[in-house]
Amino acid sequence: MIADVEELQENVMQLSVTGHHVDITSALKNYVESKVDKIGRHFDLVSDVHCILTVEKLRHKAEATVNVNGGKIYADATEDDMYAAIDCLVDKLDRQVKKYKEKLADHHARDINKRAFE
Repeated sequence: MIADVEELQENVMQLSVTGHHVDITSALKNYVESKVDKIGRHFDLVSDVHCILTVEKLRHKAEATVNVNGGKIYADATEDDMYAAIDCLVDKLDRQVKKYKEKLADHHARDINKRAFE
């Protein structure tokens, strides 16, 4: 039982949400948390996510830095609505995290097997 609790604590992703010229309401924070959890489901080794929400005149910008094992992934998105910017940001981060995960996999073993059959 204790090992299960420790394993769950290791996989917990730290999320920090800050705002520039915008107040971070609990609704915005909860929305970001629910969307960023999607990234954690695709890749276990995400340790920290820092999200910055900015409002400049009519532009709503969301940017985030994701710390994964051995690197950082950055993305940003600008939309007319903050929730749309967060959605676009999470889609970009999700694509980048999947790409990073695929790069970690060793694909060279398949190439050797293909050459053996030729």
